[in-house]
Amino acid sequence: MPVMPDHWIRDQAVSNGMIEPFIEAQKRDGVISYGLSSFGYDARVAEDFKIFTNVDSAIVDPKNFSPSSFVDRAGPVCIIPPNSFALAHTVEYFRIPRDILVICLGKSTYARCGIIVNVTPLEPEWEGQVTIEISNTTPLPAKIYANEGICQFLFLQGAASCETSYADKSGKYMRQRGVSLPKL
Repeated sequence: MPVMPDHWIRDQAVSNGMIEPFIEAQKRDGVISYGLSSFGYDARVAEDFKIFTNVDSAIVDPKNFSPSSFVDRAGPVCIIPPNSFALAHTVEYFRIPRDILVICLGKSTYARCGIIVNVTPLEPEWEGQVTIEISNTTPLPAKIYANEGICQFLFLQGAASCETSYADKSGKYMRQRGVSLPKL
């Protein structure tokens, strides 16, 4: 299962709309880097955040998720409280080819500050803005910068196309825009 290089990612983004908007060269001057890298794509976090809070003493239940579990914040910066968690989404919209599985890794700049990014794999033929889970593992407030890099996506090509893609299953998170909450 090879990791796909920059020229393949560029071709898929430009020819097939795999990543929109697509940034062809990595941007890094004064920002947390984003854009095309040697063997991946560094995506940006958008300005919409859902920060988990215990104000209403809600219980986090993935089978019956209550929006009262968080507060909404929008802007160029998000402060995540100590030992807390936020949801966000990518600026970019992805369209994954049928023979590709995409894995996400957090940016080292954030990881070195105790900020962990989680995204489940992007399955073949899934499309949408990616919901990002951001954990502040530190005892201090953590600052997240919107419209800058948050994670890197690696594109792995299967030996053949899959029998059943995410689109074939009519997956529940298909074509999501913004932050998508847990669905059963």
